[in-house]
Amino acid sequence: MERTEPRLHAKEHQAKGGSSAPDPPADCDPVMPRYLLVALIVACAAFMENLDATVISTSLPAIAADLGEDPIALKLAMTSYLFSLAVFIPVSGWAADRFGARTIFCAAIIVFTGGSVLCGFSSTLPELVGARVIQGIGGAMMVPVGRLVLLRSVARADIVRALAYLMVPALLGPVTGPILGGFITTYFHWRWIFWINVPIGVLGLCLALLYIENLREDHVRPLDSRGFLLSGLGLGTLIFGFAGAGRGLVPPAIIFSLIASGALFLGLYLRHARRTEHPLLDLKLLAIPTFRASVLGGALFRIGIGSLPFLLPLMLQIGFGMTPFQSGTITFIASVGALLMKTTATPILRLFGFRFILIYDVLLSGAILATYGLFTPSTPLILMLGLLLAGGFFRSLAFTSINAIAYADIKTELMSQATSFASVAQQLSLSIGIAVAAGLLQVFAALTPNGDPFTPANFRWAFIAVGLISASSALVFRHLAPDAGAELANRRTNDDPP
Repeated sequence: MERTEPRLHAKEHQAKGGSSAPDPPADCDPVMPRYLLVALIVACAAFMENLDATVISTSLPAIAADLGEDPIALKLAMTSYLFSLAVFIPVSGWAADRFGARTIFCAAIIVFTGGSVLCGFSSTLPELVGARVIQGIGGAMMVPVGRLVLLRSVARADIVRALAYLMVPALLGPVTGPILGGFITTYFHWRWIFWINVPIGVLGLCLALLYIENLREDHVRPLDSRGFLLSGLGLGTLIFGFAGAGRGLVPPAIIFSLIASGALFLGLYLRHARRTEHPLLDLKLLAIPTFRASVLGGALFRIGIGSLPFLLPLMLQIGFGMTPFQSGTITFIASVGALLMKTTATPILRLFGFRFILIYDVLLSGAILATYGLFTPSTPLILMLGLLLAGGFFRSLAFTSINAIAYADIKTELMSQATSFASVAQQLSLSIGIAVAAGLLQVFAALTPNGDPFTPANFRWAFIAVGLISASSALVFRHLAPDAGAELANRRTNDDPP
């Protein structure tokens, strides 16, 4: 079944002059079944994507040893995936409007699953990087398009609850990923961490074909081809420039050329976006205070947090001598904390409001992240697990708040552009986080006599540095209005009647 306009919540639809839909049964919540069903289907894709990300981070040292590469060189396998997301996410909203959400969503699952198979057959680092790029093309379409369908299906006051329900199933990936990845890598072979995506992809494809409507727009804005070329070249060269820096992976002249070229192409895109009527990434969205805070503050927060999947497994396995399975059984507890938070996000935001949570939660999350650098092989396991659990809880609360506040003042017709813009900023900041983490280890190694980047002292200073970066996002969030996002959190403001 195809629709030629975004689905609106019944009250919003009637307010815009549309005819009212048939009344649901008296005992049926008109919102819950809709977004729970969509969330379940999108969660299959998100589960696969999150599982893959956490599995590979746990298995990096083993993959590096098998391919005969430096463990830090494997950051290319992580950043190549994020690069692909950043390049292709901008066209995801346009493609869904033009060809239909179900069509793009199903095609994305097929591409992602095919890329996973190729990853499993890779025998060199370039082959693995290329396969990860293919995976990223699929991932760039899967989750953003699914999130777009969900956002168009609920009222503004239900966005926080909808996003929280969406993330609960998706977080099963990070919960099971470290343990599953560690178990597979320790007792089988790392290649199976990619091949397990095949049955999950088949399940998600079947559910999407059965239950997702092929939502599309009657009047689709033209594709900004020049903007896609400029933004893709800019983001791609910039990310690979940061990823290739250090450890002699790429000659310094090439690194400098990539970073300079990326900055040049992005500068050209900024000039282009100001002159075109329908830019691929609409910079005018940054004029909306809540969206601007989500993008800029969220970028700083994610740069710090994005280092965690890279730093923590390396510290536990290479620094402390743990097996991948032992490392996974410890790091998974952070995802358990994140999973616990999702059921409490709405009442917490209703009680304290977005501004309070975003300021003080990011400060607390940054402080907890910094404490991970104080871990040593003799640190009591209960203390380590407690800090990882608390960190996962508060980071997840921050991410839910950051993601939701982005759409607080976004009109329905701008939802696809806002989703694409926010997703690109998210993936770019995460890729920078990995590059920053690797760069910090290399800088601190250069300051030590033996030049070893994997000493406990180097990890300690690296975690402190990325914790400070995440905490600095509070400087952005403090400029939010006290009642920012009140409608999303269902909070009463001073202007509301008693």
